[in-house]
Amino acid sequence: MTDQEAGLRARLVQVGIDLLTEEGVQALSLREIARRAGVSHGAPRRHFPTHLSLLSAIARQGFADLAEKAAADIDAHPSDPRAQLMALGRGYLDFALTHRGMFELMFRHDLLESGHLGLRDTSLPLFQVLVDLVARVQPQSDVPARVVAGALWSNLHGIAQLWRWGSLQLATGADEVEPLLRAALDAHLGPEGR
Repeated sequence: MTDQEAGLRARLVQVGIDLLTEEGVQALSLREIARRAGVSHGAPRRHFPTHLSLLSAIARQGFADLAEKAAADIDAHPSDPRAQLMALGRGYLDFALTHRGMFELMFRHDLLESGHLGLRDTSLPLFQVLVDLVARVQPQSDVPARVVAGALWSNLHGIAQLWRWGSLQLATGADEVEPLLRAALDAHLGPEGR
């Protein structure tokens, strides 16, 4: 791939990210991305043979951004895995709430199921970070760390979705998400300091 081709590919992904941020998942058509990138409507097909492949490339960037944020959040607490999990959870919820369109795209079942598009290679290592931290917090647990991490992730994802919709605020009276995050960690890992 030439530098020019790589540049156009990157530009198409960035235009897709910008469109996603401005208008949401429903606006991500090949034609609109091409129009905003200033290329013919057929140009994206040279780099992304299907609409799904372009969406996957955009979602891969979202996972890369989330992984970078997670690494920075974890590094801020080098010797405390529980604090690292709290920071990871806080970062996940913050990402979900500030990057709504990207968050929705990243977890589309049709994208995740199509393993040949490379999205699993970006998403699964991030889940492994969560598994490793859970194992460090609960080294003697009877429940495998992967299962606890899956349950915790499901809980965090649910908190993110329900908070975005306003349902949790209505049901709990909470005006911030932090107490819900702490409750989720306590529910899955036991109270802090236990």
